[in-house]
Amino acid sequence: MGPTLQTDVAGQAPGSPPGRPVSLPPDRTTQPLSPPAACAETTVSEEPPRAARTAPGKGSYRLERWLIRNLLCRLGRLPVAVVLPDGQELTVADQTPEIRVRFHDRRAIWLLALDPELYFGDCYMEGRLDVEGDLGRLLQMVFQRLALEDKRPAGLATRLLRLLRRSASNTLERSRRNVAHHYDIGDAFYELWLDKELLYTCAYFPHPDADLEQAQQAKMEHVCRKVWLRPGETVVEAGCGWGALALYMARHYGVRVHAYNISRNQIAYARRRAKAEGLDDRVQFIEDDYRNIRGEFDVFVSIGMLEHVGPAHYTTLAKVIDRSLKPDGRGILHSIGRDRPMEGDRWISRRIFPGAYAPSLQEMLDVLEPHGFSVLDVENLRLHYALTLQHWLDRFEKARDQVVQMFDERFVRMWRLYLTGARTAFITGTLQLFQIVFSRTGQNAIPWTRAGVYGQPVPPNPYARSDASSQHQGTQTS
Repeated sequence: MGPTLQTDVAGQAPGSPPGRPVSLPPDRTTQPLSPPAACAETTVSEEPPRAARTAPGKGSYRLERWLIRNLLCRLGRLPVAVVLPDGQELTVADQTPEIRVRFHDRRAIWLLALDPELYFGDCYMEGRLDVEGDLGRLLQMVFQRLALEDKRPAGLATRLLRLLRRSASNTLERSRRNVAHHYDIGDAFYELWLDKELLYTCAYFPHPDADLEQAQQAKMEHVCRKVWLRPGETVVEAGCGWGALALYMARHYGVRVHAYNISRNQIAYARRRAKAEGLDDRVQFIEDDYRNIRGEFDVFVSIGMLEHVGPAHYTTLAKVIDRSLKPDGRGILHSIGRDRPMEGDRWISRRIFPGAYAPSLQEMLDVLEPHGFSVLDVENLRLHYALTLQHWLDRFEKARDQVVQMFDERFVRMWRLYLTGARTAFITGTLQLFQIVFSRTGQNAIPWTRAGVYGQPVPPNPYARSDASSQHQGTQTS
């Protein structure tokens, strides 16, 4: 979340008429950070001005300098300089700047000052500003600074805003629109930079040196072992993407899968692939919402869908899981998350993932524990997602020219910022990646240890029924 702009002590901006304070948006943090003492002086240098997209108006940029200085002070003594359209360079750092943010027009300064969280992304993708230096490093410094602000008690306005966003309803029609906005922009685009299976969720790296293809295969195996799949069982997958995991489970574990997805584009792709690989008799790809899942299954799997459900529908999801699982059923929820309930980045919500919400671990547990399920295992793969995103970003940059041909430069800059920002969010702990394994409360036919998740023998469970031996852990079919 971006910082909010402050006025001077008297509420007056330099250069504004006496008695008429600058009109500012409501303060979302209520208790803003105090500017560091070093901000009392701002270093200003000049260089020959570069061509600006919009020629600056008359004046010396005095007010803009004040706006930028306040914004830099809010972020602390970061080694960052800002270059105005007329070539003036401003910094509050006491060291040589590592990064320069160069504005190409005056309006971008005002937009950033009014709402940094939203308009930094817009101005970057529109080319109104450029980052000279490591974009990821800039975002990491900002995220770490803002994490300090997030630890301060939330004011009333913040709590109300959080409540409104949490209560926003992802109706079936809205969910379809939201999914189409992001996932139905063309298979060819995603084929440029995802792995060959088109897995668009966190990979699992048994070793950091594994490549993306290996890590995504390892992720699917990791999931299958966690829910201790057995040949002949039935699985329902809520949110199946392009179908890779459903096909993997059928091929390697001999299960039958009903895979749901509301993306028409992805379902069509998955059906073509299932038919081509001779698995269409074992995997049924269904173009429908998770709320309409029907039937009873041994295993419930959801990888990367919970972010699109929204807190207002968590109880609905719990009821779907309850009616879908057999008495001895089990399942896994895999979701991007946060350390505590809070609204997400508004730029991401508007430009990239409309309707998305990353839950806290407690919110994920509340989907399960109050509804007759016991949590068996929780794993945080935060750094695995950071590395996954690094691979995606590297591949995306290599395919940049092709992406420009498909879309335009604005699209490239938007996705570069999204992928870089997401990677940085996982590195700094702004985002988490939770995997939760669960079963019905009182279900004793569960693995005695976690050894099977790592391909090792599992000791017998003395409390399991004879017909549900733990010997199945990790067993694959040919």
